[in-house]
Amino acid sequence: MAYQALYRVWRSQRFDDLVGQEAITKTLKNAIQQKKTSHAYLFTGPRGTGKTSAAKIFAKAINCPNSVDGEPCNECEMCRSITEGRQEDVIEIDAASNNGVEEIRFIRDRANYAPTTAAYKVYIIDEVHMLSNGAFNALLKTLEEPKEHVIFILATTEPHKIPATIISRTQRFDFKRISVTAIVDRMRYILEQSDLTYEEQALQVIARAAEGGMRDALSILDQAISFSTETITLDDALAVTGSLTSEMMDAYLGACFEQNVSEALAVLENMLAEGKEARRLTEDLLLYCRDLLMYQQAPNLLANQTLVTEKFQQLAQGAKPNHLYQMIKILSETQNEIRFTNHANIYLEVATVKLASIGETPAMTKTADDQLPAAAQPVDNQTILELKNQISQLQQELQQLKTQPSAAPVSEPKKTVRKPTNSYRVPTERVYQVLADATKTNLREVQGIWEDLLLALSVTQRAMLKASEPKAASPKGLLIAFDYEIVCQRADQDAELKTSLENIISMMVKDYTPELVFITRESWPQLRRAFLSQHKEELDLGDETDDAEIELVPEENQIVEQAKSLFGDLVKVKED
Repeated sequence: MAYQALYRVWRSQRFDDLVGQEAITKTLKNAIQQKKTSHAYLFTGPRGTGKTSAAKIFAKAINCPNSVDGEPCNECEMCRSITEGRQEDVIEIDAASNNGVEEIRFIRDRANYAPTTAAYKVYIIDEVHMLSNGAFNALLKTLEEPKEHVIFILATTEPHKIPATIISRTQRFDFKRISVTAIVDRMRYILEQSDLTYEEQALQVIARAAEGGMRDALSILDQAISFSTETITLDDALAVTGSLTSEMMDAYLGACFEQNVSEALAVLENMLAEGKEARRLTEDLLLYCRDLLMYQQAPNLLANQTLVTEKFQQLAQGAKPNHLYQMIKILSETQNEIRFTNHANIYLEVATVKLASIGETPAMTKTADDQLPAAAQPVDNQTILELKNQISQLQQELQQLKTQPSAAPVSEPKKTVRKPTNSYRVPTERVYQVLADATKTNLREVQGIWEDLLLALSVTQRAMLKASEPKAASPKGLLIAFDYEIVCQRADQDAELKTSLENIISMMVKDYTPELVFITRESWPQLRRAFLSQHKEELDLGDETDDAEIELVPEENQIVEQAKSLFGDLVKVKED
């Protein structure tokens, strides 16, 4: 017989075999015992948590003539036929490939007929969220008016995609992620039944890599069995899962705690060179920091979950909780960022620099009394007496002032109000260089790609460029005006933003890499007038003048220019 994967051989055949879903299995068993089953169920939850297995067990238990305490016997012909998939009254459908209206209508028509050999006709629709809107509407009619001997079991990993009208007509059971301890216990049982030897820490690594899915855990265990020779060792599990060894994490985090940036980057480079996947690497570091924090607060909780080495104990004793909080925050942000990029290594390198640059801030080193507000700090009796004496003296002086009306009033010092000064200096000469060679073609090309350019930027850069627009463009320069001076100044100082803009523009506009010049929108009209007055003789202002190139007008048309600056393109000039 051909080899079968572990998750198929050890698939749960009884409710008691389902791992980590005790509340759900108890409810279903009681419903079968009390004959209070519903006509439709919805099983939701992450992959590999037992949704489809529970559906098949339910179909067996409700049709098994020898059912005991809501459990199937798995020995009668009915149970064996359902297990082997040859029972015609238990129909399993994959909605991913049968998601049309016609398929659901066919099911609805067949549901009108009574079951042939079983007591109930059970339809198991897997990945039900893949059904089309028309298919959901066709299914809704059947759920509204169910037949007496028909049960629908809908399984999905994405319940938010199912219409509320369908969910409201079902009993919903949410399958949760399986704990590491439960996964380890199940794998230990399977290995012992298979007469295979293993190291306990290897099972811990595999269970963590499974991320709460029993099927994933058994698949990884299958790989580890094939990879190992006789015993499944910790090194085998680390090699199969791509996880980091304790030595790697100790060396990396040790360099970060010592604020040795170069050493931390060197360790990271070695880990990546060994083929460690960026997402898995970040997750392992995040869990390791969590283990350090947990070991500080409750060491007994990690007795059977983590390999507590001497270096691990040293790091846990030397690290401060605030330091670990910041590291966990940085790693969590990095984990979210690398999901949406093809350059995960860059984010890891940046995160490494941040981790190794965390310093002791004054807020972290304050004592408990320092962190209390002034009113909450303890005050001795001597201080209280001194304050009372000062208050009495002030009251006496105030009474004396009231009894001297001829005394000249104390003049209050005049407050000087400083006018805000502009901190950003507009690069006038660079603006004039762009205006001197400005063309309408270059400006229209940039305006045409402007929205797409904003979408290609990061969220922070897009927010900075949102309140800006291109005003003039030449073959070698681009003038961008900002609504706010502070944003303009920050953009001018942001070298990364400028590089991103130049690269994106060069990709979107062929053979065009302009030098960027940033100005404020408020300064734009004065810059135009000044440029015009200085170059009035050089500019051709006859009938062929093209104002769209740099939006300049002669001095005699200043009224028209002012109207345009106020009302924009709504202004139309008519010749007499």
